Amino acid sequence: MKKIIGIVGALALIIGLTSFTIASNKAASGDDLIGLWEPSNGKARVKIEKIGKKYYGKIVWLREPIDPNTNKPKVDKNNPDDKLKKVPLRGYRLLKDFVYTDKNEWSDGTIYDPESGSTYSCVINKDGDVLNIRGYVGVKALGRTDVWKRIKLKKK
Repeated sequence: MKKIIGIVGALALIIGLTSFTIASNKAASGDDLIGLWEPSNGKARVKIEKIGKKYYGKIVWLREPIDPNTNKPKVDKNNPDDKLKKVPLRGYRLLKDFVYTDKNEWSDGTIYDPESGSTYSCVINKDGDVLNIRGYVGVKALGRTDVWKRIKLKKK
């Protein structure tokens, strides 16, 4: 009888650990990054999505979508590439090529700053509904971190 209880207990433990491992792997998939986010300046909202195995983010909302000088949608006027200076900011992909690592971090991507026209190496760390977006040149120590908050859409 003790052997049967021991075997049943061992099986229950194995099933429990297997379920926990499957749940942990699902939670650690990296897809927690997907959603709508607002940078700290509140000027835009960025939709992050997964394309293939990488993560990308594009501007989907601007607080001031119209350029007061031209009375037309704002464009990427600071882009160093003359061909891109007339591209509308809304819809512009500013986060590119992020890969999820197994430690709640997305790396190997870049972030484009439309206010300066510069592209930086970037790493993203997530803590709940907050992203720490660190853009840098060369090494992470030579950079700046911005905090983005998740925008939760209201259900109708």
